[in-house]
Amino acid sequence: MSNIQTQRWLLNRRYFLRGGGTTIALPLLNAMIPLSASEATAASRPRRSVFAYIPNGVNVATWQMHKAGSDYELTAPMISLERHRDCITPISGLHHPGALNQQHVCADSWLTGAALTSADSTSYHNSVSCDQLMTEVTSPHTRFPSLELSITAGVGKPMGTNTLSFSRDGVPLPAEENPRTVFDRLFGDDSASARDRQEQLQSRRSILDSILDDARSLDRTLGHEDRGKLAEYLQSVREVEIRTRRFEDWLNVPKPKVDGTRFQRNVSRSAAGDYYRTMYDLIVLALRTDMTRVVTYLSGSEGFGLAIPEIGISQTRHELSHHNGDRTVLDSLTKSDTFLVEQFAYFLDQLKAADDGGEPLLDRTMVLFGSGMSYGHSHGNANLPIVFAGGRALGLRHGQHIDYNLPKLGAYKANDIHHCFKPVDDTARLSNLLVLMLQKMEVNTEKFVDSISPISELTHG
Repeated sequence: MSNIQTQRWLLNRRYFLRGGGTTIALPLLNAMIPLSASEATAASRPRRSVFAYIPNGVNVATWQMHKAGSDYELTAPMISLERHRDCITPISGLHHPGALNQQHVCADSWLTGAALTSADSTSYHNSVSCDQLMTEVTSPHTRFPSLELSITAGVGKPMGTNTLSFSRDGVPLPAEENPRTVFDRLFGDDSASARDRQEQLQSRRSILDSILDDARSLDRTLGHEDRGKLAEYLQSVREVEIRTRRFEDWLNVPKPKVDGTRFQRNVSRSAAGDYYRTMYDLIVLALRTDMTRVVTYLSGSEGFGLAIPEIGISQTRHELSHHNGDRTVLDSLTKSDTFLVEQFAYFLDQLKAADDGGEPLLDRTMVLFGSGMSYGHSHGNANLPIVFAGGRALGLRHGQHIDYNLPKLGAYKANDIHHCFKPVDDTARLSNLLVLMLQKMEVNTEKFVDSISPISELTHG
């Protein structure tokens, strides 16, 4: 193993060895000594990923592009992305095999690929989301391992998540909905002195130790089902322990000074455009200041997607998706699709405009935008609406529409939605894209869930 590889391994381990529930600190090793300037620059240039989710699929009839390749034509709902043509790749035909025939658990499995049942919440158990695998590589370099955003705070409930992020044990990570709260968490001044904060953290650790000792004793007296519930609780406690250690590491590192005027106001979700753009601006600010390198944003769940009164839409996304073929409702769904894409295009504008060491922030940031459902009316989960953007400095190439349906369909037929329920190409899996993103984030893996191989059309060969 080279010196660079060794140091990366150590960074990824956060200078700790773990095993059997025990964590011990490593001594100072030669490999921990900083690399030379040129080596350090090559090894430490940030790689970032953002995942932005829209709920309930789209109006397939107006969304679907009918031509693949570099001379594709964007459809009306996607036309605002024309100015970003050189740094986006729309993809048709992707699916999660484990998510087919599901109803309202699409956001739960979008980044995990888990086969979840919507029939019984007691049997619900998710797996790790790809963004959290990325944090195992990036977290040693940032104050916050990841940033979880949503239009509804917390974790939600089984089959109705408020977050896209799940830990190694499938435990949902709570998301935040309030831009002001997010800004204060990221950049707000800490009221207590460093010494006071150190004492508070030490006290918290001792309390956690006591809880763990007592919980382990209790575990031996419980039945099988209760032991499973307790194990999930202990994993949550372990997550708090890890975060507490991270807080200690950053106690004496000052937060960057930024202008937070825009974020110190109450942004109502009833003003959907202002709300979405404020959240996207927060993401850009967090990435630009290197507070984190991994962000998930649930801009709506299958059970709750914002109405858009400023363009005359009073229904939620869920209501629009169950259109029953009504032309007026379908037209409103298309308007909603168009609006959400416009917000995404605005986000790409900001990533392009932000300087990142002499290149656009977007060039070292991969962005996945889309849904875990395609045809919302009767819950079709194949042919997912997906747009992949950014990451050109990471070796990605764009400027084409990748379509896995057309080689077998020949052409799309008017009003035909069969490909939204059964994949046209079984090998066209969303996990193929996710594993590519993992590799570009320097996660050492050849496979993610049911992936077959990374999408080669997105690389330079």
